[in-house]
Amino acid sequence: MSKDKVIRMEHGAGGETMQALIREVILDNITSRSAGLVGLDNLDDGATINIASTIANNKNSDEIVITTDSHVIKPAFFPNSNIGRLAVSGTVNDLAVMGAAPLALTCAIVVPEGFELDSFEQIIRSMNETAEEVGVPIITGDTKTIERNGLDSIIINTTGIGIADEVIRDCGMCPGDRIILTGTIGDHGISLLAHREGFDLTTDLVSDVAPLWNMIRSVIPIRTIEGRPAISAMKDPTRGGLAGALNEMAQKSGTGIIIEQKDLPIKRSVSSACEMLGIDPLEVANEGKAVICVKAEHAEEVLSIIREHEYGKDAAIIGEATDENSRKVLMRTTIGSMRYVDTPTGDLIPRIC
Repeated sequence: MSKDKVIRMEHGAGGETMQALIREVILDNITSRSAGLVGLDNLDDGATINIASTIANNKNSDEIVITTDSHVIKPAFFPNSNIGRLAVSGTVNDLAVMGAAPLALTCAIVVPEGFELDSFEQIIRSMNETAEEVGVPIITGDTKTIERNGLDSIIINTTGIGIADEVIRDCGMCPGDRIILTGTIGDHGISLLAHREGFDLTTDLVSDVAPLWNMIRSVIPIRTIEGRPAISAMKDPTRGGLAGALNEMAQKSGTGIIIEQKDLPIKRSVSSACEMLGIDPLEVANEGKAVICVKAEHAEEVLSIIREHEYGKDAAIIGEATDENSRKVLMRTTIGSMRYVDTPTGDLIPRIC
């Protein structure tokens, strides 16, 4: 491997060159590789999860949650992060907003011939660092190569397996619930767009990509006086942004939503860039935020706990669910008028995750 500077077709052909890539680049940069008898080290056709130890460590948990996602972001490296951190964070967050503790991840990578080997290794290291942040092992995977003219950049698929005491659905919102947004909107999409298109916005815009489980896990156990979960619904506002997430939650739950424009956390740099580019920040993707619907009497408690975490320091209560305007999202503007927040109709910024 020492002589290789870029990915060659042989790196995905199954022979010694591929085995060297796995040993010297992938295994050497992933530290947690097992959740059972068979793990990534064993290089079997699959991996195992020890059910007995899983149950012992999660005594009240009785639901296995599985999610999968493919990541095609362009470029693979962007302000503050890369596709490796994005892939792990996105899958961990999909588990987290369903109330599931991540148990294990799988990873399949398709990489074009000519992709720089140093960049590939950096991506693997980022995946490992992000997985370690939430204590989840990467237990099995696959690597394929393709001709350089068949693919313009690396593609990563990650599947996550988690376990939940009680699954949280994105359809569980009820009238009266308060809606908490865990941080500023639009950071990922706008920073990526500016970087990709070469816009000189004279600002330090960076992506918000982050794994949220350690923040979310602290509020999941909160219960109402009647013993029911205080958290009624959660969702991560990725593609389609906050507008897409809120509309989907409203439509699935059959409630209306009113949000307050004055309470929306948004960085001045993002707001200015959106205004200049003619983009609605509500429709811009986020990769390190969550929408949390919580019973009104516990909203301030949940907000306080979320704000204690690094990823939730800018969290805010942005609105509430209502029994009016069923399946619609409205926003009260800063001048007091009301406007509909519609589901985005197209791909505002393509290849962002």
